[in-house]
Amino acid sequence: MYLNHLRQDEIFVRSEIKPLREFTGIESRRGLENAIVSNGKIVNVVSNRYGHIPNELFFGKAEKMMSDSGLEYLKRSINRADRSFTVDYIIQDKNQFSLKNKKDLILPLLRFTNSYDGSEKTSGHFGFYRETCSNGLHVSYSEIEFSIRHTKKSAVMIMPRLNSLFEKFLDNEYYEVIGKFDAMIDVKIPDTEKFVQEILERTKLFKYTSGKNRKLTNNAYKVLEIIDSEPYPEYSSQNLWLGYNAFNWVLHNKLKKSFSQQERLDRLLFKEVYAMV
Repeated sequence: MYLNHLRQDEIFVRSEIKPLREFTGIESRRGLENAIVSNGKIVNVVSNRYGHIPNELFFGKAEKMMSDSGLEYLKRSINRADRSFTVDYIIQDKNQFSLKNKKDLILPLLRFTNSYDGSEKTSGHFGFYRETCSNGLHVSYSEIEFSIRHTKKSAVMIMPRLNSLFEKFLDNEYYEVIGKFDAMIDVKIPDTEKFVQEILERTKLFKYTSGKNRKLTNNAYKVLEIIDSEPYPEYSSQNLWLGYNAFNWVLHNKLKKSFSQQERLDRLLFKEVYAMV
């Protein structure tokens, strides 16, 4: 199970903000006065007004919020080239929820993201995690989110209370989206190749075929393979839920996208698959 093998990258790498002239020996123009150094590498050039938010501050605050909340959770952390970072807290408590197939467990997930190169917002939002070996991280649309601007004032780090946010997430969206997951299970896919081709035409996630012979791309083949190898025999036939999860796995594990791009594309993917219900 993925929960037993969650990725654990080191996210507390040494970082600091230093005058750029210390590296170049010359003055910089206004707006490009400082360099952000992460694990010995310059990863960004910023202005004097920029407030650097190190992972120790942001994720440290997140860890304290999780501990103070009393929620049980497992953690997954990702470090991309010492420039962008994310931590997923997979919440394990009475709010665990299974779909019509009672073995298919869906867990609430809280994701925190930070970056030193400006590629990601310093932010947090709720989503979902499917606990099955055929699919890992699984983030769907959530209205419960926040972001923090990189100014010197915001670097003081005022973050929302986790308990109230989590309760709002459950009340406003969690069970509504779970209901949509169940509805997707009820819709069979009579032709998986046609389904994959149609979703790719709608989302432009990647190409269905390539080359003069119009052969299936590796990613399209992988989606079909995952749909066909679903581990739960209780799903007697391919359905939209399995199709969505197959695309989701490829999106998060095969495509080279930023965290924010993954989230945006996942929302689009979910929207287009659910439109077939």
